[in-house]
Amino acid sequence: MEEELQDNLKQVSTWKRIGFILIFAVMAGVVRTLIWVVVLLQIAAALITGNTNRHILGFGQKLAAYLYHIMLFMTFNTEQVPFPFSDWALTEEAIANQGSGR
Repeated sequence: MEEELQDNLKQVSTWKRIGFILIFAVMAGVVRTLIWVVVLLQIAAALITGNTNRHILGFGQKLAAYLYHIMLFMTFNTEQVPFPFSDWALTEEAIANQGSGR
């Protein structure tokens, strides 16, 4: 049991992931702040014009998908490291799948 623990503590991949998790924890905080900015802008648009702003809708959708990818990685549900350490297309793919009912 103690040997297994020693082996686990020596795994570089685990320590590398922990480093990425710390980076993405900070990035998730920034993304959550940006999502609140989007929320407030949409509220203002709805109050002023009576409609939501379609450009802000798209930006908010991309932020939400990106945050989802970050959370999947941080909770060990995926091995795919989110953007900027991988292609942004993963976020675009999640948005496309959302539209198809997946």
